[in-house]
This record gives sequence, C-alpha cells and structure tokens, in this order.
Amino acid sequence: MRAGFARQAAHYDSQARLQQAVAWRLARWCRDLPLTAGPVADLGSGSGLLSRALLRHWSALADQPPLQLDHCPSLLALNPLLVSAAPLPQRLWDLNDGLPIELAQAALLASSFALHWLDDPVSQLESWCDRLAPGGWLLLAVPTAGSFCQWRQVAAAAAVPCTALALPEAAALLAASAARGLRPQRQALLRFSQAMPDGLACLRQLKAIGAGTSRQPRLSPGQWRRLRSHWPSPACLDWEILLLLAQRDPCV
Repeated sequence: MRAGFARQAAHYDSQARLQQAVAWRLARWCRDLPLTAGPVADLGSGSGLLSRALLRHWSALADQPPLQLDHCPSLLALNPLLVSAAPLPQRLWDLNDGLPIELAQAALLASSFALHWLDDPVSQLESWCDRLAPGGWLLLAVPTAGSFCQWRQVAAAAAVPCTALALPEAAALLAASAARGLRPQRQALLRFSQAMPDGLACLRQLKAIGAGTSRQPRLSPGQWRRLRSHWPSPACLDWEILLLLAQRDPCV
C-alpha cells in the first residue's frame, strides 16, 4: 500500500478531487467547535488535504496545530504544511502499530481516507477513541462496504474475483465508536459516483492516486479480458463514505 501511494505521490492532489471535497465538508462541520487542551493529530495526513481545510475553517487550531502523521514519506514530502514558514509537526508512523504515546489524552484525532487501509479498521478505531481526552473530538471520513457496487456486479457477471479492497461496514464503525463512549454530533453516509468512459478508466483513476492496491491476487490475463468485456461503457466508480464527528463524553 505504501509503495502504491509513493509511486503516485506527485499526482495525488491533482487527482484526489473526491478526497478534497470531503475534507472541506468535514472542516465546515468543525468551524465553531470548542477544543479542549491536548494533542491534535491528522492520522494518515498524507499531503495534508484535511489539515489544510481544518486550518482554514477552524480557528481554534491556530494554537494547537495538528501533528501530520503518515507512513508514506513521499506524501509527507509534498505536504505544504511541513515546508511553510511555521511548519507543522510531523511523524513517520505506521497506524497498524496503534498511535504514538504522545497522542494520549488527545483533543482531536482526525482522519480522512486512511482508516480503511489498516489491517483491522474497527479495532484501530476503538483504540483511537480510547486515546481521546474527555470532551475530545473524533473527526472521520472513511470509504465503507457499500462502495464499488458496479465493480462487484461486473465481476460476478464475468465469473471472476472482485479485487477491490475489502472495506469496513459503516454500522460496525459507528457501533465501535459508541461502545467507546463517543456521542455523534454529526454523521452522514454519502454516496458519490464518478462517471468514467469504461471499466479500465475506473481502475486507472484509483491507480492515479495510489489507491489501486488490493490484498487479493491479481487477475490472470484471461480473467481481466472477461472482466473488461462485461464492464459497460460508460462506467462509474461509486463510493459509499461515512463521515463522522463525535465527541467523547466530557464526564468520562
């Protein structure tokens, strides 16, 4: 996964239009929220799309700049927040290892389009919630299991495996945060569809932002030909995305 993002790092911001739009929507949710004392971090920050939007809209972050935490040095190197006159703190870190100790009692843990890449998204989300201070905020955007419907349907019709990344169920993520004492302030399950000329263009769009990685074996040439023959033209790349703003109970 890290290698895929590293190869496409230079093109990420220009191609990640959906990720940019979601980041700005999340940031507008937060503009008037109070922020308690404690660490602030952007988990899987990459090139800083979410942090840039948050800093634009949420004035409380001026005194608590978000730590830019990511496992891909190539993306961090392109993060403009790290090369400004007052660079934000950064940390090269694999989120599969949990969170670094300095994020205990966090005031804000924010993450956009990162949680689904982890080996066990639900378990990792539970650990993120446990790191929040009383009154701390979780801000999350993550693709969920209702994504890539057309891809799955085409693969079934072609009798070939669907190699899309397995995504977490939105209900499981919401249940995990609630079980850890978080109260949703805003949440949405959104659907987006990107029109493409054909199935190959759908997969190329994922690859263009480094997101073409899968844990499934690659299709054989014959399987790939069958998949392409069944994919309609035009095609669509459809996403189901969970957006969540939740606060840990201040009385915990």
